Amino acid sequence: MGIQVVLVHGIRTSATMWRSQVAYLEARGTAVTAVDLPGHGSRMREEFTLDGAFATIDDAVRSAAERGPVLLSGHSMGGLLCIEYAGAVTPPPVAGFIAASCTAIPRGVGLRTYRLLARGFDSLPDRGMWLTDRMLDRILPDETRADFGAGGYALDAQDVALRSLSVLDLLAALHRIEVPLWFVNGQYDQLRVNERLFTRVARHAELIVVPRTTHHVTVMRPRVFNAVLEVALTTLEASDG
Repeated sequence: MGIQVVLVHGIRTSATMWRSQVAYLEARGTAVTAVDLPGHGSRMREEFTLDGAFATIDDAVRSAAERGPVLLSGHSMGGLLCIEYAGAVTPPPVAGFIAASCTAIPRGVGLRTYRLLARGFDSLPDRGMWLTDRMLDRILPDETRADFGAGGYALDAQDVALRSLSVLDLLAALHRIEVPLWFVNGQYDQLRVNERLFTRVARHAELIVVPRTTHHVTVMRPRVFNAVLEVALTTLEASDG
C-alpha cells in the first residue's frame, strides 16, 4: 500500500497550511492525511485540550497504519505534540518523523514571554489580524499565502493551547524515539533555541536548517520542505523494501 503521511498543523492555523505538501504528495502517489486539531480549522468551535489533540493525532496515525508505514510530520505546536506522541512509553505505529520549527522547550520565561506577546496582539484592534496579515503578505509566497489562513485563525484557542504545552516532557520523549527523525528549522526561527540539545538527545535525528527562512518554513519555502518529505519518504521506502 506504500508509505502513508500524516500532517499536523501549528498553533492558530489549520490543515490548510499543508496544501502545498498535500498537492505534492498526491501528485507523487503518496497517501496523505492533514488533520485539524481541536479548536482549530473545521473544529474551531471545540475546546482545545491535550487529550483531544493527542487523540486526533493517534486516530489519524492508526487509521493510516492500517494501509502502510506512517511518516508523521508536525509544525510548531503540532511538532511539539508529535514529539510527545512519537516518544510515548508504548511507541505508536510511526515509521519516521519530521519535526518542523519546534526545537524549543515550552516552559519558563520563553513560554511566558510568548503568551504575553500573544495576549498583546489579541488586545489590538481586530485582535491584531491586520498586523499579522501585513507580516504574512511580506514573507509568504503567493502560492501558499492564501492557504496559511484559509481554515481561519484559532485566536480563542491560542492561550489555552500555549499553557497546555508546559506539561510536555519533550527530552524524555525524544530519548525514546527509535525511528528516523528529521528536525527542520528556518534560519531565523525563534524556536531554534534548543536545536542542538534536541539533536543530541534524539539518537536517530538529523538537523536541516533552511537559509533565509523564518518560523513558517513549510509555507515560506514549500518546495524545500517538499524536498525534505522526499528524503524521508525515500528513506522509509528503501527500509520498507
